[in-house]
Amino acid sequence: MKLIKSEGIAHHSYFIEASGRAIVVDPRRDVDIYLKMAETAGLDITHIFETHRNEDYVIGSLELAQATGAEIFHGKDLEFAYGTPVIEGTTFKFGNAELEILETPGHTPESISLVLRDKSVSDDAHMVFAGDLIFAGETGRIDLLGEDKKRKMAGLLYDSIFHKIMPLGDKTILCPAHGAGSVCGADIREQDYTTLGYEKNTNLQLQCTSRDEFIQMKVAEELYTPPYFRKMEFFNQNGAPLLGRLPYLRALTPKILKKMKNNGAQIVDVRQPTSFGGAHLPGSLNIWRDGVPAFAGWFLNYQDPIILIDDQDHNLDEIRQALVRLGFDNIYGYLAGGFPNWYLHAEKIETLKLWSVQQLKENLKNDFFLLDGRMIDDRQEGYIEGSHHIYTGEVPVRISEIPRDQSVVVYCDSGFKSTLICSYLRGEGFTDLTSVLGSMTAWKQAGYPVVTD
Repeated sequence: MKLIKSEGIAHHSYFIEASGRAIVVDPRRDVDIYLKMAETAGLDITHIFETHRNEDYVIGSLELAQATGAEIFHGKDLEFAYGTPVIEGTTFKFGNAELEILETPGHTPESISLVLRDKSVSDDAHMVFAGDLIFAGETGRIDLLGEDKKRKMAGLLYDSIFHKIMPLGDKTILCPAHGAGSVCGADIREQDYTTLGYEKNTNLQLQCTSRDEFIQMKVAEELYTPPYFRKMEFFNQNGAPLLGRLPYLRALTPKILKKMKNNGAQIVDVRQPTSFGGAHLPGSLNIWRDGVPAFAGWFLNYQDPIILIDDQDHNLDEIRQALVRLGFDNIYGYLAGGFPNWYLHAEKIETLKLWSVQQLKENLKNDFFLLDGRMIDDRQEGYIEGSHHIYTGEVPVRISEIPRDQSVVVYCDSGFKSTLICSYLRGEGFTDLTSVLGSMTAWKQAGYPVVTD
């Protein structure tokens, strides 16, 4: 078995070799990696399993099935427009290897888990592919069907984990669908593999003494739901458009880019905050390179062309892949020659005011609106006195809470999200904006005071 990691969205898919065939669990949309692995090993991909209807990325099952002829399988308690539903206890045999289906609702109603056994060695479970049911140090979120369903889904999650997964045995290797950094869990541990025994002893969410206590704990969780989740759910239930290949990125001259921008194109500057603050194309949105998978779904739409700007146009393939995995097939091109080509053509530029934490502290007595763009859990650990909290991703829907007739200063964890927020607000007509470099990390490093509620 091989783990395929998709960075940014912290997605895990799995490639299983068994008796001359290959099985793929929860494939990503850019499927070349599975095809190359199968070709290298001389295997045919015959089975594709979806542990659930994923919310945070476009699943690649149809794409992979189109290329290989493999059959797709998923849970029965949701009407998919493709594939074959499976039920509890169904087994798939591949020589000595056996995959057994467990119906494990909780994260979603149709969630399934796959138990892998090597019958030539033992009847015991060797691995379990549990989707978003349980992670390293975490359990799956239960809020995606709405507030009124949280208690019911938490109860189902408890039953699935404690009555179906944990009885598989302490030595069973747990293979979750996500790793650290995923929005599908509150605080997933940085650990690719774990065992059920290790989780039993270390996962605090499994230490609850009763079903009711577990339900109360899960219902009380505060998690963010990016707006693009609805698009992913639609694609993953009804089938996403087939790509065939990754979208072609066009090299654009400043003149063409300017015209497209005036016609509504989305300009995404993927440079570092300091570079963006020093000079940038008016109206561009600053999502730093590594932040694209996490924040594109909060700030970009699926209609208008997306154009990328970097300094040297290096490694844009990674950003293209990240956007395609989120369903942004409207990615169009990039500024040829990078940002220097823009100002060398005498096109207009803008700057963004950047403060150090020392400057922020010196100016705290002045009249401005101090915005904290961190997650709620981070804020609860301490914040700068007088600040107002709006998580970065929620700024577009809570923009009315930010005054337009006052200077706005933004801080976050380290200055990346604060610059993203400022770039978005600038595009919405705000004029007096400042991003704090280093933000809370530097603030604490300087020994400045924080307050807690």
